[in-house]
Amino acid sequence: MVGTEMVMVDEIPFPPQTTTTKPLSLLGHGITDIEIHFLQIKFTAIGVYLEPEVVGHLQQWKGKPGNVLAEDDEFFEALINAPVEKFLRVVVIKEIKGSQYGVQLESAVRDRLAADDKYEEEEEEALEKVVEFFQSKYFKKNSIITYHFPADSATAEISLTTEGKEEAKIKVENANVVEMIKKWYLGGTRGVSASTITSLANALSTELCK
Repeated sequence: MVGTEMVMVDEIPFPPQTTTTKPLSLLGHGITDIEIHFLQIKFTAIGVYLEPEVVGHLQQWKGKPGNVLAEDDEFFEALINAPVEKFLRVVVIKEIKGSQYGVQLESAVRDRLAADDKYEEEEEEALEKVVEFFQSKYFKKNSIITYHFPADSATAEISLTTEGKEEAKIKVENANVVEMIKKWYLGGTRGVSASTITSLANALSTELCK
């Protein structure tokens, strides 16, 4: 069959397409990592799935090369705000406690909300629920965290699949928190994974030239 070739992201297979309510294409991928004393420690592999129609909302960047787009936060702002479905698939490379991941998400989202003066009681409560969702979990290697952002509502559904356990899910209904979760992963130069941003920029640059 054509099109079933897996895309390898740091030895972790990602399907080239995923279907939520409609088929979405893998348009960017990368990893989160840190370097300690010249040693690279990899935490997660990331795949970003988008509706192919997303390019219709990014026409003003047509003809710009990927390396230019990767540095252009307005481009990623437009991508985040485009009314298309978005799906993130995050696969654990280095096992960690869910609480550690939750704390990373919390501080990234809270800092962004505070900077935009959007961190009120409702946001705090919504974020607290997400942190609690991850609190009791353990991310074994190859556990999968997904974020599904529908096209027509400012919500997010987060799910966690880990070996031997049933899939766990939580829905986030606070629009400001949802926006900042998107920005954590897709926020251009401030995104959590530079390799993912570069990959997205290059793929979208190519798509925009078609």
